[in-house]
Amino acid sequence: MSFFAILFALLIEQVRPLGPHNTIHSSLRTWARWVSRNFDAGAPQHGWVVWALTVLAPSVGVLAVYWALLLLLGWPFAVLWNVLVLYLTLGFRQFSHHFTAIRDALDTGDEGRARELLAQWQQVDASELPRSEIVRHVIEYSVLAAHRHVFGVLAWFSILAALGLGPAGAVFYRMSEFVARYWKHRNNTAAQPASEALQRAAAGAWSVVDWLPARITAIAFAVVGSFEEAIDCWRTHAQRFPNDNDGVILAATSGAVNVRLGGEALKPAFVPDTSQTFRTAGLGPEPPVDTASTPGREAEVAHLRSVVGLVWRSVVLWMVLLALLTLARLLG
Repeated sequence: MSFFAILFALLIEQVRPLGPHNTIHSSLRTWARWVSRNFDAGAPQHGWVVWALTVLAPSVGVLAVYWALLLLLGWPFAVLWNVLVLYLTLGFRQFSHHFTAIRDALDTGDEGRARELLAQWQQVDASELPRSEIVRHVIEYSVLAAHRHVFGVLAWFSILAALGLGPAGAVFYRMSEFVARYWKHRNNTAAQPASEALQRAAAGAWSVVDWLPARITAIAFAVVGSFEEAIDCWRTHAQRFPNDNDGVILAATSGAVNVRLGGEALKPAFVPDTSQTFRTAGLGPEPPVDTASTPGREAEVAHLRSVVGLVWRSVVLWMVLLALLTLARLLG
């Protein structure tokens, strides 16, 4: 019943998006801060213990509730629990307002406003960006946000749900992304910063957790976009981005919509706002491995609409595949 849970969660999120300072996300941030403060002693093994406790405890908790509802009340209540958990972890409206505001500013020719909005969204210095670079960065950040808020969650949820683990995969994926970002930035925002060992453990775990979803997202973009160009760009240009998983997604996006991505990274302008909790702001701008860009046309405002279409077609592809699998399971 994963198809119906995802469908209802997406519909509810479109009608009533989750607020930026909701109790659930604030509680999870408090949980991460409490665990690191009490168990992070600086040794490598302590970093992995803190990561496992922070990420796995909520995942196991939602799984226990799922099994209890399934055994005691039946599958309709278990599906409702899946919908609730997905509503908290999945959705475009957790980041799309940034994209929409910048696109509207560019449509009206207000590039200064677009730079200001981009700087507020990603905590970077965008004051000297030309129009094409504003568009390029918006595309890159938006595609990665869509992956982390939607496609990555869908991948982990669908895989673990097929194994009978309910919504645990959605929580596991979002918590893995959140703690990697949160502990990395605590050095600049907290009196008790996370240790280097904890940051390395969280970053390493996130790289492993996101490896398969990133490639699934890249394949989906290739299927619904320009397939040969996306695959070719993925194969030859993914290494030009600082993060392997992000590079796969951005290279595939570049080929799928024929837009030039990559190049010089933006510089951080001020201390990142970690109060966003699950609201992905990226893991921070980093110097690229290779400052050369991928092939393609220079980024234009029209490419923003192409990217929106690419993302929504990928969602439809996901839903069609899940619907077919659900139908096959019911008939079988």
